[in-house]
Amino acid sequence: MSAEIKFRHYFVDEAGDLTFFDKKGRIIVGQPGASKFFMVGVAQISDPEQVTWELNALRASLITHPRFKNIPSMQPEAKKTAITFHAKDDHPEIRENVFELMQSFDIKVFIAIRSKAEIAESAKANFKSLGTKLQQNAIYDDLITRVFKNLLHKADVIHIAIARRGKAAREEALEQAINQAQKNFESQWKISSNSSIMIEPTYPSEVAGLHIDYYLWAVQRCYERDDDQFFLPLAKKYRLIMDLDDNRNKPYGEWYGDRNPLTLKKLKEARSK
Repeated sequence: MSAEIKFRHYFVDEAGDLTFFDKKGRIIVGQPGASKFFMVGVAQISDPEQVTWELNALRASLITHPRFKNIPSMQPEAKKTAITFHAKDDHPEIRENVFELMQSFDIKVFIAIRSKAEIAESAKANFKSLGTKLQQNAIYDDLITRVFKNLLHKADVIHIAIARRGKAAREEALEQAINQAQKNFESQWKISSNSSIMIEPTYPSEVAGLHIDYYLWAVQRCYERDDDQFFLPLAKKYRLIMDLDDNRNKPYGEWYGDRNPLTLKKLKEARSK
């Protein structure tokens, strides 16, 4: 009897933006329209079909609820909550319902985070000395490589659904980033991976698993606003949060997880260094 084929389903999204400078080349990180941090997250979902069904059922019940019928984001023409949940667009009461449901999902979340202030200062120095400009896609691809490094060797078939960035699918660049993650894992641990990997750039409205943006939004609130009220109920879902620019203790950053839980106190200490 042949061995059973093992599948893994990953869903990838981002939070924050990659705006660093104004038109005059001045750093505007943390100012209106430019976040302080940029992060890429991966959700490992054991049963994507069940998650899809439950989220669709919740949205259907909320759309028909008399209390929410006049909320602008719930109108089909707005192409927001009526089409798909999205943490930053959803009405607070809608968001509360989604967060409540997400606590029951069998999901593991992995996130890689960059401090944009650190990137901006480095980019400014590089431009001054070498004349090279900052490449936004390179930042994104590097985070993809980092967050997937230890996730690609435990299944025969790996399906990765990645939220599109704008209109470009960028399949080739994403494939290179994933391949580099495999190489980095093999180089460190001397273990090769023979997994078959399928990469699917898509939109959140097409794949419910991309509601990982809710998990990212909760962490983003911690970093941007010192607000952990949304993070704490989901804390056990986060298997690894890599704060790559917090080099106080280790050169490769601060790793948060079960052994080192993320807290607002730790974030404040890191930013006051």
